[in-house]
Amino acid sequence: MNVPGDRTSYGGAASPDERNLAMFAHLSAFAWLIFPPGGNVIAPLIVWLTQREKSAFVADQSLEALNFNLTVFLAEIACGFLFFVGIGVLLWIVLGIVWLVGTIL
Repeated sequence: MNVPGDRTSYGGAASPDERNLAMFAHLSAFAWLIFPPGGNVIAPLIVWLTQREKSAFVADQSLEALNFNLTVFLAEIACGFLFFVGIGVLLWIVLGIVWLVGTIL
C-alpha cells in the first residue's frame, strides 16, 4: 500500500516513532474502558485518520486495529441479540476474552 508522502515503503523498516504509533493504534482499543459504546472503534479510527498521510506502516497497522475492533463491536451487537435466547451471555464472555488476548497480541 503506497500512501502519498510516506517516509517508508510498506514492508520496509519502520522508525521507532512509527512503531510506537502503530502500537498505540492497537492499544487505543482500550479506550473502550473509558468510552464504552464504540470507544474501541473510534480510537483506532482517529489514529488512522491522523497518520494515514504520514506513514504507510502506521496506516496499515491502524487499519488492522480498526478492522479487528469493528468486527468485535459487531459481534457484541450480535451477542446482545442472542442474550434473549440465553446463549448471548456465554458468547459475550468468550468474545471478551478473545478481544483482550487479540488486542494484547
